[in-house]
Amino acid sequence: MDALTSLLDGPRARGAFLLRAVLSAPWGIRVCDEAPLTVACVTRGHAWIVPESGCPVRLAAGDIAVVRGPEPYTVADDPDTPPSARVLPGGCSVGPDGTDLCEALDLGVRTWGTDPEGGTELLIGTYQLHLEVGARLLRALPRVLVPRRGAWDGPLLGLLSSEIVKDEPGQEVLLDRLLDLLLISALRAWFAQPEAEAPAWYRAHGDPVVGHALRQIHDHPAHPWTVGGLAAGAGVSRAALARRFTELVGEPPMAYLTGWRLRMAAELLRDPDMTLEAVARRVGYGSAFALSTAFKRERGISPSEHRARGGAAQVNGAGSGRSSSSPERTGR
Repeated sequence: MDALTSLLDGPRARGAFLLRAVLSAPWGIRVCDEAPLTVACVTRGHAWIVPESGCPVRLAAGDIAVVRGPEPYTVADDPDTPPSARVLPGGCSVGPDGTDLCEALDLGVRTWGTDPEGGTELLIGTYQLHLEVGARLLRALPRVLVPRRGAWDGPLLGLLSSEIVKDEPGQEVLLDRLLDLLLISALRAWFAQPEAEAPAWYRAHGDPVVGHALRQIHDHPAHPWTVGGLAAGAGVSRAALARRFTELVGEPPMAYLTGWRLRMAAELLRDPDMTLEAVARRVGYGSAFALSTAFKRERGISPSEHRARGGAAQVNGAGSGRSSSSPERTGR
């Protein structure tokens, strides 16, 4: 498994908030939804992303912005345009005086805005829970990153544009997967740019010693790895591997192995048909008790609590009004 694959293996949208926004200038939206990650695509016209700190970023048609939360930010036709709407947690929008705007700006299935024929069209997808994205990916990203139209190519924008306004059986699952694919495509294009400041552990995959150890861990997480075993595979001493691994990745090999196994376990626990014992075997723990102990020590909750929270998030996200019939969810 290469560095980018290991990084991007995390995004799994569950009932993500997707919306088509159609707007006429002047317009400004203050986003205060506290979401961990948002993908905004300009399909017509232009837009500005104005973060709390840092410089405003202009988006042209075909550009994608990936915005890391939970800090608020503004999206507008011009950096100086004051916001006329504010997006709250859950996706509801209000005016500057707190007036509910969801119904007033509802333009149809997953469509919201000031003008059906507006000069600017945005496609917006929001991951609402950190576990849908992964802490490791979030830590690797800047506040705002923008792969330009020329840096990436593919049919995803056109497909998302046509599917986001449909209200058919299975539509939510289809849109979730399209959002995942769009995010992965955008991040792959961004990481390929020379100016992208990839984290040290990402660059470590290119190291002949540490990269080999990382691939061994990723490809065979259930193997009873030791520092000695990983070092032998890389052709170096235990001390040399431990020193170089910690320097490039930021943590010792066994700590990284534990984190990787528990990330895999957290994903597998979303499958209600997998027993805790089966999950433990898949990720290299000898028993359900051993996995439970490590999981609670590292994550602060038991596997059963994690499973219950993940299940609740999925149930609450599904069918939660990503159509015009639910005004409280169309205010984005």
